[in-house]
Amino acid sequence: MMKETGGAAERELQTLERLFYSDHFEFAVIYGRRRVGKTALISHFIQDKDAIYFMGVESSEKQNLENLSKSIMEYSSRIEAETSFLSFQAALEYVFRLAEKKRVILAIDEYPYVARTSKSLASTLQLLIDKYKESSKLMLILCGSSMSYMEDQVLAYKAPLYGRRTAQMKIQPFDFAETCRYCQHFSPEEKALMYGVVGGTPQYLLQMNGHQSVEENIKNTFLNPNSAIYEEPSSLLKQEVREPAIYNAIITAIATGASRMAEISTKVGEDSSVCSTYIKNLIALGIIRKEVPYGEKTTRKTIYSIEDNMFRFWYRFVPENNSIIARGAVELAYRRIEPHLSDYMGHIFEDICSQYLWALLLKGKSPIDFSELGRWWGTDPRTRSQTEIDIMAEQDRQAALFGECKWTNEKVDVGVLDTLVERSQLFHYGQTFLYLFAKTGFTQGCIEKAEHLGNVRLVTYSDILKELVPET
Repeated sequence: MMKETGGAAERELQTLERLFYSDHFEFAVIYGRRRVGKTALISHFIQDKDAIYFMGVESSEKQNLENLSKSIMEYSSRIEAETSFLSFQAALEYVFRLAEKKRVILAIDEYPYVARTSKSLASTLQLLIDKYKESSKLMLILCGSSMSYMEDQVLAYKAPLYGRRTAQMKIQPFDFAETCRYCQHFSPEEKALMYGVVGGTPQYLLQMNGHQSVEENIKNTFLNPNSAIYEEPSSLLKQEVREPAIYNAIITAIATGASRMAEISTKVGEDSSVCSTYIKNLIALGIIRKEVPYGEKTTRKTIYSIEDNMFRFWYRFVPENNSIIARGAVELAYRRIEPHLSDYMGHIFEDICSQYLWALLLKGKSPIDFSELGRWWGTDPRTRSQTEIDIMAEQDRQAALFGECKWTNEKVDVGVLDTLVERSQLFHYGQTFLYLFAKTGFTQGCIEKAEHLGNVRLVTYSDILKELVPET
């Protein structure tokens, strides 16, 4: 049903291929959240090459050493079938020496599981890399899902392996364009909904059936206590953090509308200082995003939102319907969710529109040369009321771009454009460009006003798809 082509995954494969053909020692570090496709990337890369693949397990040092020994034995028929190396140093040194004559890949997946039980493993690898890096043609890959461990114990300045890697890749979920290629059987609107509901994590996308509607997919996964996705958020948190209950409460608070630290701590029932520590960990895990208004550095206006769309959808709709889901009342649960889907998709559409603007920039089609995009919110001094701008970007403080995004079935009217014009006038740039994004289209009045103004670009969801996924 789903197919992966192009995009970041292809660039990552190309990077690994380039390292492979360098013909000297290489050391790549691959890390990223669980389910994001790291193992699939490694498996695809090594499938036609001389490679030893070993996945660490949450067990004892002895068990991991035995498993590594078996992986080496399966590769090298010269070792007696029942032999097990006496230490990680002996096993790894054997592989380094094996690679003195030809290119060999050693991929250690879930490295943190192995390193946590074998405290000297990092130092052993450091010693062997320094000893053999000039003579061995080994390509070493260390891969891990524990983001904090990989960043602190492998990549950090004080880590034993610091300075030895020749490449590092943080594997991110797919963006909207890549997700569309993965969901080829869905209609254009369903592609946006799928991205909004499960995001760009390959493992979650694989659980969606392209021959069923989005409604049926939501019922079969999020509203089905026996599905893997139903248990996924709590399962992932249990693997990553020590006190999942407080993390659960924080994510739920943000998903249901609390965006500022004071609001979150009130909903959770913990001090802001306590919540702050937990939120930092959730940001590191790629679940929560911290934002300040575009162009400002102030923390007073900091807000928090959910970065991962599957978490966003799950925490927005599943906990409040848990009781009826547990009783098998799937239809009732969906009827409660459906009226809120269009509103839920508003923020997702903003994200898709931002990706469209980045694509224009990279293709040389953007009216300004910006280095970042963001949202802006603050007080309108004319009305003394709170206001916000969906998308904003600037070039050297001389020119700016302002965007408004509307995910509704009605055509966007001239009033929305008038509001965007007013909000753009809160700033003083020599040149301004306005982008109005609509799910379905624009009224004649809006089209005429845009033509009259001359600096307005009207973009439909269909236009976005043509730009990001030309084959759709």
